[in-house]
Amino acid sequence: MFFQHVYDKSLAQASYFIGCQKAGVALVIDPKRDIDTYLEIAKANNMKITHVTETHIHADFLSGTRELAAVTGAEMFLSDEGGEGWQYEFKHTGLKDGSVITVGNLTFQVIHTPGHTPESISFLLTDKPASLEPVMLFTGDFVFVGDIGRPDLLEKAAGIIGTKEAGAIQMYGSIQKFEALPDHLQVWPGHGAGSACGKALGAVPSSTVGYEKIRNWAFHYENNQDGFVKYLLADQPEPPKYFAMMKHLNKVDRPLLTEVPAQKKLTGAEVKEAMRKGIKLIDARNKVDFAAGFVPDSINIQGNNAFATWMGWFVDYQESFMLVASEAQIEDLTRKLMRIGLDNVIGYVSDVNSLGIDLQKSDIIEIDEFKSYLDREDSQVIDIRGVAEYNSGHIEGVENIFVGTILQNLDKISKDMQIVIHCQSGDRAAIAYSLLLKHGYKNVKNYSGSYMDWVKQGNPVVTSMMEEAVC
Repeated sequence: MFFQHVYDKSLAQASYFIGCQKAGVALVIDPKRDIDTYLEIAKANNMKITHVTETHIHADFLSGTRELAAVTGAEMFLSDEGGEGWQYEFKHTGLKDGSVITVGNLTFQVIHTPGHTPESISFLLTDKPASLEPVMLFTGDFVFVGDIGRPDLLEKAAGIIGTKEAGAIQMYGSIQKFEALPDHLQVWPGHGAGSACGKALGAVPSSTVGYEKIRNWAFHYENNQDGFVKYLLADQPEPPKYFAMMKHLNKVDRPLLTEVPAQKKLTGAEVKEAMRKGIKLIDARNKVDFAAGFVPDSINIQGNNAFATWMGWFVDYQESFMLVASEAQIEDLTRKLMRIGLDNVIGYVSDVNSLGIDLQKSDIIEIDEFKSYLDREDSQVIDIRGVAEYNSGHIEGVENIFVGTILQNLDKISKDMQIVIHCQSGDRAAIAYSLLLKHGYKNVKNYSGSYMDWVKQGNPVVTSMMEEAVC
């Protein structure tokens, strides 16, 4: 057997290339959309990708299953579980509980494991003729290392009301199936730490059934379904806005993008004209460089591992946009955008100083000045972290408006007062600062040290687990 774990740090998303070396054929599970990675693995190992499959209809990334099948001719094996309304709407070979996919000497048995979504399945791998016992379990968004998949995304992100409690109950039943499996089975999940598909995912890439039964919180609620459901639904992170679009695009027929596109380098005149027409300029430089000089009305979304997630919050799928990025950075950013289907890039610029536009500077303050704005009637201090983060500990008297929904809550932010924002370490505050300026706020200050610095210096914090924060 040939096995390769392919991990995308930007979305904390795992895919798997598994092949039978004797037959020279391979299957890919949950591929990302920039499929050249899998084509290179196949070529380097003299294998042909003949099968491609998914654990469920994904919400957090745009699957490359159809691109990979189009380029290689591989057959698509996808779940037909979940009932009416939960099937893929394009041609594929359907899978049900108990179905078996054969790839050379390898067999993948399908286990229906609903909860995260109704159609979710896991794959139990047996490597014949080495052994007749299964050796690996690919769980997708069912069981993670130290956590399990959240069942509330369909309701919170896709707007399908009434599904989170039903999903949590389904998940409780699926957990019983997992517990019945042999302890020695390796567990390979669909995500790692940093994914919004759970609330406490471990950073270790794989586990075993036995380890998860001992250490994963989800297996400590025997005969306590109500307690399990309550804990599973509590304090889940805010699902990014783009998740609803991913659910749709991964289910329906859609245009394919089988190569990483090359981006056009724009002139200053082209940037000015595009901005005059209302096209967004996304500045992907780090927050320090942005603060030192940025194009007015541009939005600072740093080109780090969180780039795609925040782009999905603030860029609509119907609109075109431009990037500020270095020559060395642009391909990586294009790949990150491909992975969530944001394809409408009209071009990029690498040097804002060459555009012939007067640049602005951010108003960054340190902790002593930040303290001077607390408890003042003429200032509004806002913590833009997530609700669960805020409830677990915040600066007294500071209100909470999550950065992801800040544009929907502008009516709660005064244009007549001094606005002071902060987050956990400064990255999200850089986004919020640029967004507020773009929407006409003149008096905005960014406490760059943020909450982490506040705590490190021994300043007091309060918790408010029972408070209702703006979300």
